[in-house]
Amino acid sequence: MYKAIIKIIGGRKMKKEIINTNNAPGAIGPYSQGVSLGNLVYTSGQIPLNPKTGELATEIKEATKQSMENVKAILEEAGTSLENVIKTTIFLKDLNDFAAVNEVYGTYFNESKPARSCVEVAKLPKDAVIEIEAIAIK
Repeated sequence: MYKAIIKIIGGRKMKKEIINTNNAPGAIGPYSQGVSLGNLVYTSGQIPLNPKTGELATEIKEATKQSMENVKAILEEAGTSLENVIKTTIFLKDLNDFAAVNEVYGTYFNESKPARSCVEVAKLPKDAVIEIEAIAIK
């Protein structure tokens, strides 16, 4: 992890850490897998790319699972977990997959379900069927 101190409005200083793990796909552009600032962790959107094989899952349930596993790996590298997620955003290639996504997504959260947005988009990187990003507390 890369660490830096940045100044926040009002002169308050917080530590910014860049999160990188081999247990999630590497960035395919000029961005980090995740960033931690103070007690918050932000993940970049995770497409269903298997970090070990490089294979992209295309069936929506398997793709949702892989995207969630990628998010989970980044959060764990940052020292937190899915239990501490406060917000997710899901980008779907086809909103008709909403129910199938919910079926898999729901298995990752128990009592404490985070706030969530889910939107249909025209296209995702690598022509993925889903992308998921999260915000969590440490």
